[in-house]
Amino acid sequence: MNIGNEIKKLAVDNCVTLTYLADCISKKKGKPYSVQNLSTKLKKGTANFNELTMILDELGYQIKFEKK
Repeated sequence: MNIGNEIKKLAVDNCVTLTYLADCISKKKGKPYSVQNLSTKLKKGTANFNELTMILDELGYQIKFEKK
């Protein structure tokens, strides 16, 4: 499973663009965050936990850890 592909699917399902998500991250971090940066991180799977949490929060999801 590639987390970047899953995030992109969730964005499409929720009619949200990567541009919008990059703007949200930029506002939350208080510094520039380009759509190209976001796209590259999702493609390579290098987005960090905080970025993924921000993206999922914006899409209305949360990360949940469950013991097997």
